[in-house]
Amino acid sequence: MNPPEPKILEQSAVSRSRRLPVIWAIPIIAIAIGVWLAWDTLSKEGPKIVVSFEDAEGLQAGQSQLKFKDIALGTVKSLEFTKDRRRVLVTIATTAQAEPFLTTGTQFWVVKPRLFAGNISGFSTLLSGAYIGLLPGEATAKAERTFVGREDPPLLDSGVPGRTFLLKTSQLGSVNLGSPVFYRGLSVGQVLGWDIADMAESVTIHAFVRSPFDTYVHDQTRFWNASGVSVKLGGAGVEMQVESLRALLLGGVAFETPSTGPSSDVSAEKHEFPLFANQDAAKAASYSRKIPLLVYFSSSVRGLGVGSDVVMHGLKVGQVTDVRLSFDLAKDAVVAPVHLEIEPERIVGIGRQIVKNTDEMVQTLVSKGLRATLQSGNLLTGEMLISFEVVPEAPAATVTMEDGAFVFPTTESGGLSGLQASAGDLLRNVNAIPFASIGRSLDSMTKNMSDLTNGPQLQQALTALAATMTEAQSAMKKLDTDIGPFMKQLPELATALQTTLKQSNQLMQSVNNGYGDSTQFHRDLDRLMAQTNDAVRSFRALADLLTRHPEALVRGRTDAGTQ
Repeated sequence: MNPPEPKILEQSAVSRSRRLPVIWAIPIIAIAIGVWLAWDTLSKEGPKIVVSFEDAEGLQAGQSQLKFKDIALGTVKSLEFTKDRRRVLVTIATTAQAEPFLTTGTQFWVVKPRLFAGNISGFSTLLSGAYIGLLPGEATAKAERTFVGREDPPLLDSGVPGRTFLLKTSQLGSVNLGSPVFYRGLSVGQVLGWDIADMAESVTIHAFVRSPFDTYVHDQTRFWNASGVSVKLGGAGVEMQVESLRALLLGGVAFETPSTGPSSDVSAEKHEFPLFANQDAAKAASYSRKIPLLVYFSSSVRGLGVGSDVVMHGLKVGQVTDVRLSFDLAKDAVVAPVHLEIEPERIVGIGRQIVKNTDEMVQTLVSKGLRATLQSGNLLTGEMLISFEVVPEAPAATVTMEDGAFVFPTTESGGLSGLQASAGDLLRNVNAIPFASIGRSLDSMTKNMSDLTNGPQLQQALTALAATMTEAQSAMKKLDTDIGPFMKQLPELATALQTTLKQSNQLMQSVNNGYGDSTQFHRDLDRLMAQTNDAVRSFRALADLLTRHPEALVRGRTDAGTQ
């Protein structure tokens, strides 16, 4: 039997593949991720910038960030001193988002807890730490990489609509950075800062007014310093005006556009306005017409100064512009020339007339007796003012010109001068009283009274008076003793008296019944009286006859027919 033939095995063909092994995918992916991360990191990185500050309080390298609208735009990389060691250079690695903001005019500052311009800010940095704030400049400005940081945050965001106006003043006063700007009591803006003018003659304040309130600012608008408290002591009592508590602490500026006068367009950006000391000065500036006057006073002008009121009928019509002393050669005396500035537009209906012919109008007023007099404006403070009053039967006066001002006549009657003259007359009358003679008379009278009081006559009179009083007391005692029994008999006497009066009444009634007007006795008595009268007349005729013809007593009556 034949053995089986061995099987021939087929040989496998080995083929070489050109694909990479799977294990190589891991490093490839890692490299790709690294490249992508590097590209992503590089694409998000911005330029490095350097900002210098006076100090780096609160900043830390590697931790403090650069932020705008609370978005991180970079990280502080290093803190170094300048060569003069006066400032700190802060190097910041910014992101790509920050690059459009890094232009000329961009502002940087350190955000930390602070009280600035009346506002408290930066409280969030108590936990997160200080960071650098950013306020972009103009987008079209030139790119910049080196900046000078601010020590205080900017007062205004560049995106706030509105306009900035320039206010010129000689004194900055209480106006500060961030001081509010008021319009009709509303805070409509704030003070951004100020510039020192040439030769330091004035200060220019930058006042920002927000939209839409900036449209209320016209060329006739008046700005005034509204800082602190305004106190007035007038006829209505004490007047106190405070714009707001914030203005009291930080100072402030207020403005108002007069309702009268020609209208104008809205003022342009950076338009320049004067800043007045107070609201009264701002209102007075709205009167464009002014008449200069000059008055001379020979009496004291204490209490009168620049800015003192000039009144007529108690209302202000102007103010004093200058007060000084000069020697008058004509009077050979020292006088006080006072320069006034009258605003005729304060008098309704007369302002424009005065401007038409000022010389004639002033002379007309003087011819009608208008005179300037010095009066007391406030007895407590000693403030003085000048009042224009019509003086009846005032002497004629002619208005002249001196140094471009009308020399206006004055009067000493009324006001403080009149009071001083009256007081002087009173003092002269008091001085004319002979106080020395009166004193000597009083002294002599007092001496005489003292002599009379201590003299022997008064002592003798007092002794006699004491004796008289003793005798009077004895008499009263005796009378009291003797009158006792009489008082006991008084009731019996009263009864007897009453009986007597009753009997008298009965007697008078009986007499009236027997001899009254209607009784027979009364009629007979009347006839008897008539006959008696006839007899008396006969005796009188006989007596007259005998007086004329006494011989008739012997011869008898022979001329019975004629006599």
